[in-house]
Amino acid sequence: MRRVYVLVFIEHHTLRLHSAGITAYPDGAWSAQRARQFAMVMWQWLENMRFLIRDRGGQFAEEFDAVFESCGLRIIRSPPQAARANAICERVIGTLRGELLDHVLIVNEAHLRAVLTEYVAHYNAARRTRASPSAAPRTTSTVRPPP
Repeated sequence: MRRVYVLVFIEHHTLRLHSAGITAYPDGAWSAQRARQFAMVMWQWLENMRFLIRDRGGQFAEEFDAVFESCGLRIIRSPPQAARANAICERVIGTLRGELLDHVLIVNEAHLRAVLTEYVAHYNAARRTRASPSAAPRTTSTVRPPP
């Protein structure tokens, strides 16, 4: 048994979820690389964004912020130990735990990646969006690491 970390992004206006990576050792270099890959794949999505709200975790290095600042986003760091400041993301984490991880025994990182990809597709397709409840949801996106 070991702890594995997942990097996710969520659009606040539509509640669309994006999975960007899985690792057992989240450090600054890993998060910066995932940010670069996410920005390359999702550059059109990032053009429409103005802010990136993130917590003050040590795994988010200056390079992580620099990737999104170069895309024109303003980085907003939530206050320390203030989960309500980023309540939408905290709610998604609770949903992932309650609807997925509490019901599935994850065997390894590859299994987690497959289960998470399927769940993100379900989350984005089966749930109504807050911005336009009658709008058809878009397809999901998952940034895959290079082989």
